[in-house]
Amino acid sequence: MLRPLALTMGDPAGIGPELTVKAWRELKDKETPFFWIGDATLIEKAVPVKRISHPEEALSCFGEAVPVLHAPCAVPVTPGQPDIRNAGATIASIEQAVRSVLAGYASAVVTNPIAKHILAKAGFPHPGHTEFLAALCDVTGKEVMMLACPQLKVVLSSIHMPLRRAIETLSTDRIVEVALLTVHALKRDFGLECPRLAVAGLNPHAGEDGMMGTEEKTIIAPAVEQLRAAGVTVNGPMPPDTMFSAAARPHYDAAICLYHDQGLIPLKTLDMAGGVNVTLGLPIIRTSPDHGTAFDIACSVEQGHADASSLVAALLLAAEMAHQRFGVKT
Repeated sequence: MLRPLALTMGDPAGIGPELTVKAWRELKDKETPFFWIGDATLIEKAVPVKRISHPEEALSCFGEAVPVLHAPCAVPVTPGQPDIRNAGATIASIEQAVRSVLAGYASAVVTNPIAKHILAKAGFPHPGHTEFLAALCDVTGKEVMMLACPQLKVVLSSIHMPLRRAIETLSTDRIVEVALLTVHALKRDFGLECPRLAVAGLNPHAGEDGMMGTEEKTIIAPAVEQLRAAGVTVNGPMPPDTMFSAAARPHYDAAICLYHDQGLIPLKTLDMAGGVNVTLGLPIIRTSPDHGTAFDIACSVEQGHADASSLVAALLLAAEMAHQRFGVKT
């Protein structure tokens, strides 16, 4: 059954509306239909818009107009100037997207960037998109962040927390849990029969046999041993300063990283424009661009110069994952 992708609004004062317009222009003649859940007035001056009342309507109009489930903002939007009074519309858009997928009306959720600090001021209790999606899907604590581009996939054992806390909470059990989720996702959603993993070390030179830290011996190596005993093809702990090199990357399908920036720095260095954020551990497919709201360059959708490459990549990857998981095109 053909099902469209559900694309959220993101922060309405950011570049999300502009990216949505550009993504539709690029994809409208391809078999990647999506509907936007947002304030239609933000984009209808730039492109044809069709206000819909149900996701299924997107399939018949996507080639001629952007299908929009209208979710009005509380106050007028000024590009580049976020307003906490519009936080409710941002949150409602995400909630509606998740409901659409859980109900079987959409194949995946693709999220435009949000401003965490703006939502926090409005009382939003979650540190980020990923954790909110886990709560909406009733799998809090099971969420895992993957960043993917053609050259590299990285998966994080901890997400949005201070580096000190990420190190303090590092455990063998968490590494094993994240790695097994990664193997499951690579098989189900990426079509790999025998995924190969690389587990990063924490310290310089992966601890240098204990001279620069003991976490490799006491936490990481035992996780690698457990994974091998479970039949996983895995190497590690690997020195973080060499495992992302061009020579090393062909030897694994995904890198298990131990804190946020350990994975995101190499991936964004390789492909900032085309990187995609993928949330593993959810009952739904979710992808997102790997950048933020870019308030500093946000302007009207007719005049904007934001690069939509990452959003387009997120939409295309969500469609590919849905095809792998469900055996049908979006």
